[in-house]
Amino acid sequence: MKVVVQVKLMPQADQATALSATLHAVNDAANRVSAVAFEHGVPREYELRKHTYAELKARGLGAQAAQHTIKKVRDAYTTLKANVRAGNLGKKGSKRRIKAESTPITFRPQAAHPFDDRCLSWQYDAQTVSIWTTAGRIRNVRFVCSAEALKALREHRRGESDLIERDGAFYLIAVCEVPEAPVNEYPDGWLGVDLGIVNIATVDGMTPFNGRGLNRHRKRQLELRRKLQAKGTKSARRRLKRRRRKERRHAANVNHIISKKIVTEAARTSSGIALEDLGGIRERVRLRKPQRVMLHSWAFHQLGAFLEYKARRAGVPLVRVDPACTSQECADCHHIEKNNRVNQALFVCRNCGVVAHADRNASRNIAARGEAAWIAGRESRVPATP
Repeated sequence: MKVVVQVKLMPQADQATALSATLHAVNDAANRVSAVAFEHGVPREYELRKHTYAELKARGLGAQAAQHTIKKVRDAYTTLKANVRAGNLGKKGSKRRIKAESTPITFRPQAAHPFDDRCLSWQYDAQTVSIWTTAGRIRNVRFVCSAEALKALREHRRGESDLIERDGAFYLIAVCEVPEAPVNEYPDGWLGVDLGIVNIATVDGMTPFNGRGLNRHRKRQLELRRKLQAKGTKSARRRLKRRRRKERRHAANVNHIISKKIVTEAARTSSGIALEDLGGIRERVRLRKPQRVMLHSWAFHQLGAFLEYKARRAGVPLVRVDPACTSQECADCHHIEKNNRVNQALFVCRNCGVVAHADRNASRNIAARGEAAWIAGRESRVPATP
C-alpha cells in the first residue's frame, strides 16, 4: 500500500532562494504548457511534448524538469476531465463547470513539482538531500522528520517526490510502498464505529471520543476569522494568512489520534472494524444555517480514510455498512422506531424497554451489520464439488 511521508527542508538562505526560484520557474513554464494544451485541444502527452519541449529547454529547464512539467500539466487536464465526468463541477451549463472548461488550468508559483531519482537523491544517515534547481544542483540540504518517517523513507520509498513551498517553508512529499499485513479473515468480534458531531466516534466498550474540544476550537477559529475579516487592516490580513489551514491541521491531528486508538484496540482484541458509509450526507441532509456550518466542517470522510489505511497496515478487516436507522434500532430486540431515540444521548426502546446510550446502541448495530457483511462477502473455503 502507498503511504505519503512529508519531511521539512531546512535550507540555508542561498539554498532557499534557489528552491523558490526553481518552483516559480517550473510553475510559470507549466502555465505556458497549459495554455498551449488548451489551444490545441489538450493533445496527448507525446504530442504536447512536441509542441512545448524545445521551448521549456530554452527557458533553462533541465531535460527531466521539462518532462515532468509537461506530464504534470497533462495529468491536471486528465483530473479535470474526470471531475467533469463525475459531476463534481456541477451539471452541464452551470457557471462553475463553464468556467472550468472555458479557461486553461493555472498553477500557483509555489505549487508542488515532482522530482525523480535523477533530480533528487536522499542521504538518510546525514538527513540531507541533493536536488536539481535552475541555479544548478544544490547539495547537503538538511531535512527533519520523525524517526518513524525516516525509517519508512529508508526502507520503502519508491518513485517521485514532490517539492512544495508553504508559507515560506519547503517540504518534500515522498511516496512509500509499505507492505500490508495479512488480513485476519476470522475476527473474534467487531467494533462498530458510530460517527457524530457531539461524539466524534463512539465504539461500544471504549470511552467515547468527545468532540467538545474540537467543536470549541472550530467555533473559536470562526469567531476570530470574522473579527479579522471585519477589521480589514493590513495587520488583520497578515494574521488571517498566518492562521490559514490551522483548523484543518488540528482536525486532522485529532482524527489521526482517534483512528490510531481504534485500530490498536481492534488489533489487540483480534476484532474487525465496521464503519458507517456516510457518502453524500451533505447533499441529503437539510439543516439550518448554523447547523450547516458545523456539518460542512465535520471531517468524517477523513477519519474514515485514516481508519481504512491504518487498518490495512495492521491487518485488521474493515467493512462499511449502511447507516440507515442505526440510531433508531434497538440492538437487543432490533425494533425500529423513530421515538426510540429520545434525544442526542438517550435511547429507550418502545418495544422491550431497554435504556442505553444512543451512540453506544448505534455502535452495536453497526458492529452487527459489519459482521453480517463480512461473512456474506468473505471468500468461501469450501472445496469445489468434483
